[in-house]
Amino acid sequence: MRSETGPLSVLILSGTENGAEFVKSAVPVSDFAPVTVLNNAGEARRLLSGGGPTEYDIVIINTPLKDEFGTDFAVELSEETFAGILLLIRSELFEEVSYKAESCGVLTLSKPVTRQFFYQTLRMMAATRHRLEILERKTQTLKEKIDEIRLVNRAKWILINNESMNEEQAHRYIEKLAMDTRRLRRAVAEDIITGNKERS
Repeated sequence: MRSETGPLSVLILSGTENGAEFVKSAVPVSDFAPVTVLNNAGEARRLLSGGGPTEYDIVIINTPLKDEFGTDFAVELSEETFAGILLLIRSELFEEVSYKAESCGVLTLSKPVTRQFFYQTLRMMAATRHRLEILERKTQTLKEKIDEIRLVNRAKWILINNESMNEEQAHRYIEKLAMDTRRLRRAVAEDIITGNKERS
């Protein structure tokens, strides 16, 4: 996955070399890197499950692939990752395939597609991925805050039960200990919880 200021990582899957070359040539390296190119879903699954990046920012699947059509793999990715996924489908199959894919959050384009329209679609996916990354960071921060509140509350109840403090005293004790030892409240709470487990 990309750094906060770096380019977006891209995985390209294409059953044909010509298709892979078209897609890769339309992906500007100044904004998208690294770019990995594969021709089958099996290899992509192995890459994603170990040895490669845990997640790509954008996955472009030029159907059909060597070992399967590609729709099932696109749907799997949409359920398991936050990657932006683009499925390129021949025009005669577009209606049938796009209905299933789009209902799972996969973007679809009918082939043949012009380089300009493909690039515009890629830029739209990049903007969406940037926005999603911001939401991911906010969600992670909120989760960490909730976890800290739970830990501190557990530590307070231990102090109330074991040290005959009331809730306000327990709260002040944790705050003061964190300030005096220059540690986070979470670390102080974890020490109190660990100490209580060792005593019991």
